[in-house]
Amino acid sequence: MGELTTGKRVFLNFFAPWCGHCKRLKPAWDKLMQEYSEHPSILVAEVDCAGGGKSKCDEWGVEGTPTLKYGDPNNLEDYKGARDLDALRNFTEESLGPICSPDRMDLCDEEKKEKLDEFMAMPMSELKFKIKKQEDLIVSAEKELKGFFEKIQRRYNEAEVAKAKKEKAIKDAGLGLMKAVQAYNRQRASGDAQAGAKGGAAQPRGHEGFAEL
Repeated sequence: MGELTTGKRVFLNFFAPWCGHCKRLKPAWDKLMQEYSEHPSILVAEVDCAGGGKSKCDEWGVEGTPTLKYGDPNNLEDYKGARDLDALRNFTEESLGPICSPDRMDLCDEEKKEKLDEFMAMPMSELKFKIKKQEDLIVSAEKELKGFFEKIQRRYNEAEVAKAKKEKAIKDAGLGLMKAVQAYNRQRASGDAQAGAKGGAAQPRGHEGFAEL
């Protein structure tokens, strides 16, 4: 994909033909690819992770499909927005224009130019080491976040168990029996009321019969 992406920002859909979510995304993605098929600085494309693009999916750490990534082809980022056509189109228009890079120094401010000059003067081994170090910091941050969520999940599970125990203790203390008695009393009261209504309705006939005597 090197020649296709040279000097361009990319928006890539990593998919598998059998994937249901991929099939639902396909109409919007096909339309987006068509709209940007001739764009000079933006490439919208798809990569078949079950076919010829599997090595690229592995290279970019794709774990599930569909996965959308964007940006500099050498430093792709995960797209986490909505996946309808309007959202994808708006994101592409607003976020994938040309940016400061080694082949677009004209878009760099002085600070970024200095950093680029510094990085471009580094031996490849040192640059690779620094990239790995920064990527490790990101991985560490992700692990911290995952650990935080796992801790919350454990506390939630413990709270669920405690709640279930409290509910059982309350029911065992007589709540169920009290509700059963309440229902029984309501049913009995309703039956008594109906019986009284029937008795009251029969009384006028008895009275009329007495008068006839």
